[in-house]
Amino acid sequence: MNAQLDHLVVLADTLAAGVAWCEARLGVTPAAGGRHALFGTHNHLLAVGSPGFAQAYLEVIAIDPDADAPQRTRWFDMDDVRLQQEVRQHGPRLIHWVARVPDLAQALAALAARGIDAGACLQASRMTLRGLLQWRIAVRPDGQRLFDGCLPTLIEWGAVHPTDSLPASGIALHALRLQHPDAAPLQAALHACGLTDIGVTPAAAPGIEAVLHTPRGPVVLSSTL
Repeated sequence: MNAQLDHLVVLADTLAAGVAWCEARLGVTPAAGGRHALFGTHNHLLAVGSPGFAQAYLEVIAIDPDADAPQRTRWFDMDDVRLQQEVRQHGPRLIHWVARVPDLAQALAALAARGIDAGACLQASRMTLRGLLQWRIAVRPDGQRLFDGCLPTLIEWGAVHPTDSLPASGIALHALRLQHPDAAPLQAALHACGLTDIGVTPAAAPGIEAVLHTPRGPVVLSSTL
């Protein structure tokens, strides 16, 4: 199975705060994304693709205050009160990443064989200015990120990918670095779902780092405070 990094997830207390953070940190305004009715969230997107990370993008996501209350727990631990408080106090932060796979059911079965429940396949969509985006994504009923966010959420896109219509940003993803106390099981899980090019460093505390090349020079986004 071949899997690739699809996008980085930056959580913000509000979408406006997330856009302001992106402008201050990266010098670019992310493009309007859309609303996710299933989870009561909305986003902005920024293309960060590079030769090593084709079609990669950065997602700034927040709870949509105008959405109806979702009938299920939100994805990416967005309902976690402690995480909400941290982002509200310290500002937007990289919290997770998403990997795209050609066959979501097969990838989930490979993780299940290792005793990892990554969630059920959900059909999702959102409207864009260029039409409907459709995808299948694995989300646990509790919305939990696995391995403290270091094991990616898995997604299988339909015929259209978000980067097909994103403008060039001048920013490129150079590296993704993972560290975790349970490095060996995490590495095995990554390999099981086809992510053989992503390494994990043993460490006392979990963490995700994304190195971006920007017109201002290298910028490192980290999941740690």
